[in-house]
Order: sequence, then structure tokens, then C-alpha cells
Amino acid sequence: MPDTQDTRPRTVVMLQYAGIGDLVWHIPYFKLIADQSQGGKVTVVAQPSTLTRGFIGKEAWVEAVIDHDHRPRRSDRRRGAHAGFKGMWRMARQLREGHFDRIILFSGRPSRGLIAWLSGIPTRMGFGYRFLQRMFLNRGPFIEAYQGPALAVYPEASAFMVAHGFCPAPLVPRLDPPTALLADMQARLAHLPRPLYAFAIGTSETHKQWGIQNFADLACALIAEGGGVMLLGGPAEVQLAKDIEALIPEKARHALTLVTDAPVLGSAAALQVADFCVGNDTGMVNVGAAVGRPSFVVIGSRPTLDQDPVNMHNVTAAKLSDITVERVLNLLRDARRASATPH
Repeated sequence: MPDTQDTRPRTVVMLQYAGIGDLVWHIPYFKLIADQSQGGKVTVVAQPSTLTRGFIGKEAWVEAVIDHDHRPRRSDRRRGAHAGFKGMWRMARQLREGHFDRIILFSGRPSRGLIAWLSGIPTRMGFGYRFLQRMFLNRGPFIEAYQGPALAVYPEASAFMVAHGFCPAPLVPRLDPPTALLADMQARLAHLPRPLYAFAIGTSETHKQWGIQNFADLACALIAEGGGVMLLGGPAEVQLAKDIEALIPEKARHALTLVTDAPVLGSAAALQVADFCVGNDTGMVNVGAAVGRPSFVVIGSRPTLDQDPVNMHNVTAAKLSDITVERVLNLLRDARRASATPH
């Protein structure tokens, strides 16, 4: 008769950040924590904009997903249910009802530490690089705030996991779309020429948008060289994709398709079917790298995305508008040649 006594701590993890890319960078770390938690499972607290339920809600190692409605996107034009002190108390009360043994905060913010303390969870871990957060935590070690040129989210999560012995070194984010969705996308995209370029056209903020005309011109150039192009987005990008498509000459549209109707894991499957990904500083470019595709993020002067030194390529400039179609086209040509070279 198997031993049913599992002494591992019942664990909840809380993700501070709001983007899809933020979630993707943390998924391997959440899974490691689940491996060392009761039942081999973990509960994940994340903001709805991360689409956590869509990405990992059905994973065997995820016990539950709790929405942290802390700070909705500006476009939502509403106050979050967990905003302000009253909202923090609501969140803490919900966590208290989960009867967790351990909370792990992927955050250095004092507000998250306060939520953990108010929840009464016995073991409270977090980045702790600010004294105000450490006041509410009771399990070290703590880490230093990241000061480098990249976006801090992934380096800090990695440093935290290494410091606590969950892994000996940072893990490169990886994502495996379900085989059924992958088969569906292979069939759906089979008519397109190769190589197939996926354009991640969406963005959460307008200042990250490279531009409709740029994407249209790049698509025309790649199609003229014999490739295929997929415009990838979600419901919010339906009109944007149509606007780009309208700028493509009719004679070239045989090599173009729009994928704006797939669930998030369906979009991940579409990226895995593609050969390359290029796009704005948006979550789907990070998904592209996580499914193993060379991905080019048109990022301008923003902090770089350095979680995957092999597949993530940052296209930087003093201003986003300084990045030309010809420059991105040449980068894709170089990547195409490199992928065709025997190793």
C-alpha cells in the first residue's frame, strides 16, 4: 500500500508582474517548486493579464490559479478588486482560506510581503532586497536587486531560485504546446511557403508598437524572397492584422495568413510550426523563443530580454522608429542562412 503521508509544504507562489512574457519566464521555476511541494502541485497567484489559466491552468502540477486583480491594464479603465489596502486584505483573506504552509513571492515589493503576512501563512519567502519587504518575510536568503542592462524580471527570479537551492543555475524558459494543438496548426499552416515567419504584432502599450506599415513592408519583402508570413495575435489584434493585410498586394496574399482566433497555447503551437518569429516587445515573442524558434524583438532603447541567449535576439536602437525594415530583413536573412548551414 503506497505511503499517503506527504510532508512537503502546501505551497502557493505569487507572481508580481503583469505580462505574458513574465509568466513564461517563471513557468520552469514554478514547476520546480511544485516538485518540492505537497502532492507535487503548486497554486499560482497571478494577474489576469498574464493569461496564466490559459497557459498552465490544466498542467498536472498546478493545483489552482488565483487571479490577483491588482492593477488592470490602463485600457481596461477600471479599478482592480485587489487594489489598495482593502484589496490587499481581500487577497490575504483568500490566501488564508487556502491553508497553505508556504508562500513564495516572486517579488521584491513590500506590498506583496504585507499580503503574505496578513494571510498568516507560516513560511514566507521573497526577494527581500528592500528592508520593508523583509519585515514581513521569515525565510531567507534574500537577493540583491538586479542592476544590469536587461529587464530585471528574469534575472531576479533566477537569482532567487538559485539562492534557495531549487536549481544550481538559471533555467532557460521552455514551453511545450499540446500535441493536438500542434497537429491542428501544422494542418492549418501547411499551405504556406517556407520558411515561415510569424509576426507577433500585438503590444500592451502603444509606444512599443513598431508600426503597421513596417510589418506590411517586411511581409512583402519576405514573401518576395519565397517565404510565408503569419500575422499572430489575439482578439485585440484582429483589426490590426486586417490593417496590415490590407497593405499587402493581392498577388502576395497567397503566402500570408492571419491567426488571431487561437487560444494562447494554440498560438504557442503556431509559433512552433513557424521557422522564425519577429515582433514587438510583447509576450508572444517570448513564447516564440520558449518553443525554440529564433525570435527577434524590435525593442528600441528598452531594457533587453536576455532569458535565452540562443533564441532571443534584441533589435536595439536609440528610438524604436530608428529600426528600419531593411535592418530587420537582413537579420532574418542572416538567421535563415545560419539555420541552413550544416553543423
